[in-house]
Amino acid sequence: MSVTHPAGFVAAGVPAGLKSTGAKDLALVVNQGPTFDSATVFTSNRCKANPVLWSQEVVKDGTVKAVVLNSGGANCYTGPEGFQTTHAVAEQVASGLGIGAIDVVVCSTGLIGLANPRQNLLDGVDACVAGLAADGGDDAAHAIMTTDTVSKQVVVEGAGWSIGGMAKGAGMLAPQLATMLVVITTDAVVPAVDLDTALRAATRVSFDRLDSDGCMSTNDTVTVMASGASGITPSADDFTHALTQVCTDLAMQLLKDAEGADHEIAITVLNAASEDDAVEVGRSVARSNLFKAAVFGKDPNWGRVLASVGTTSAAFDPADLDVAMNGVWVCKQSTPAEDPAGVDLEPREVSVTIDLKTGTQRATVWTNDLTHAYVHENSAYSS
Repeated sequence: MSVTHPAGFVAAGVPAGLKSTGAKDLALVVNQGPTFDSATVFTSNRCKANPVLWSQEVVKDGTVKAVVLNSGGANCYTGPEGFQTTHAVAEQVASGLGIGAIDVVVCSTGLIGLANPRQNLLDGVDACVAGLAADGGDDAAHAIMTTDTVSKQVVVEGAGWSIGGMAKGAGMLAPQLATMLVVITTDAVVPAVDLDTALRAATRVSFDRLDSDGCMSTNDTVTVMASGASGITPSADDFTHALTQVCTDLAMQLLKDAEGADHEIAITVLNAASEDDAVEVGRSVARSNLFKAAVFGKDPNWGRVLASVGTTSAAFDPADLDVAMNGVWVCKQSTPAEDPAGVDLEPREVSVTIDLKTGTQRATVWTNDLTHAYVHENSAYSS
């Protein structure tokens, strides 16, 4: 049930004719209250899609009553007509629900430069409004899929309150955020300003640490809505912890479904002078095509790890770095240590540990290997 598990939410997902397959491609998630607090984070890409430009204005007052999402076309770089389509969709949702369009977040995903047929979207909105249900979360989660092979959904229970979430994303996974559309719902009583603080704390250590292929999308949106229907106000720490669980779970689901991936790789940097240093080093390794190709080939080539560390501005001694792969310390003090033949890269999950020996901070960045299937899928994405 994901986004409709918390009290106060209904959802729907329908086929609107945007996908040639006839699959569901339009979703609507509605907050029925009694409160309508919200927070949203968007892509930091300067080239933003029309729905992002619209939704950035919607969320400024901390009130969102509905989120409408389509797959099949990103509505990015489609000119004034594309923005007018986004506006028209928001107005259609508002009319159907009896709310203001300024309280409707609009999200789109798919091919850049593709103009979504407006009438299909408007008719699809009407079908969604008619089909809204307390068990509609699964349909909504399936309707936002593009190259995803499975839907991404999660529920985390609090003490008398809960959080539900759904996400899409399988490629262009890089901050900020990963390439994703995410809707998160909660029936806890959480004011908008506190939602914003919690959401930014949660995304910082989850979605923003997911770096599948180093490519940043134009449409990324993560919206959390609080209905207050449970009547319970959790502590800030409890809510942030639960929200971080939701975001991390969804991020790992995105990683597992990354386009063509054979391995999920967790790169943990230890004993860094700062958290920023640890993230910079982890991200540098995560974006090394040489390293990622080596993992695909099941080659524990730790030299490619050190080479990536060396491109960063982090504090470390180049002559005193330790590296482990799947628990085998193949490098100590920047020299060969345990036999790399002892590293088993057959399992799907791979861990890389890098000890900088300059402080006490740590961070983990997640990525995946670079495979033939990834290249094939993205070489033919628009055709």
